[in-house]
Amino acid sequence: MKLYLNILFILCSVLLSAQNKEFIYEYQFIPDSTNQKSINTEIMILNIGNKKSHYYSLDKYISDSTLIADSKKGLMTMPPNKQMINEIIYKVPAERKVTFETKVAYSRYNVNQNVNLKWNLINEFDEILNHKVQKATTKFGGRTWTAWFAKDIPIQDGPYKFYGLPGLILKIEDKSLSHRFLLKGIKNKASLFEYPDRKDYSGEAKVDFKDYVKAFLQNRLDPTAQLIGKIPDQTDSEGNFKTGEQIIREQKKLMLEHISKDNNIIEIDILKNKSKK
Repeated sequence: MKLYLNILFILCSVLLSAQNKEFIYEYQFIPDSTNQKSINTEIMILNIGNKKSHYYSLDKYISDSTLIADSKKGLMTMPPNKQMINEIIYKVPAERKVTFETKVAYSRYNVNQNVNLKWNLINEFDEILNHKVQKATTKFGGRTWTAWFAKDIPIQDGPYKFYGLPGLILKIEDKSLSHRFLLKGIKNKASLFEYPDRKDYSGEAKVDFKDYVKAFLQNRLDPTAQLIGKIPDQTDSEGNFKTGEQIIREQKKLMLEHISKDNNIIEIDILKNKSKK
């Protein structure tokens, strides 16, 4: 009985220590499949709470926190003029529930997505940040993924929308090496994490994944559709007159060029489904 109680105490201690943790990942990705040498890097955060996790870009968190703090002071601050990952992903692994907040064009969405990952555990082992890790594979988003998870971190979660292994995912990459996540650090948190309250997001639409994909693909076809009739004729600082329609056409050309180079998204099956239509 004494041995049983000791084991139970150790297990409870481990589980309690796993709560309120912050896991820092480096995310490397290749946006344009025709330019393999152009690799973007962004620091991503996975905050683990009692039942729910938050996954988000560190740059976006800093931006949102700054904008909210300035707004409370009555200041109108513009977000930084830099690209950053817009999605904020919430997971409840025990319920196999994944939701995410994102923006398409000028609209915001809260999306429910069914992510049911089927993992194949492989009898191969390695070490990451002094943690023994085991190999596993799965298919998701039109890609084949290889993950390395640590059983000594008893959290069935990981970066992005990946979860469900008997230990935290420390590293995961797709077969083409277009998208790679690697754990870089772990921090203890004194209290339960909550993302800053973004009151300006109150108008976001709650949709299922199918409706989100429809809006996403429509925006890729015509990224300026919501601007039609909203841009007035104007004269620039050099005295050049342009109609609203002309400005929209110029913007559309630039945006379509950018979209054409964003052809290697993480859930690539969304674009493959588009090509089949």
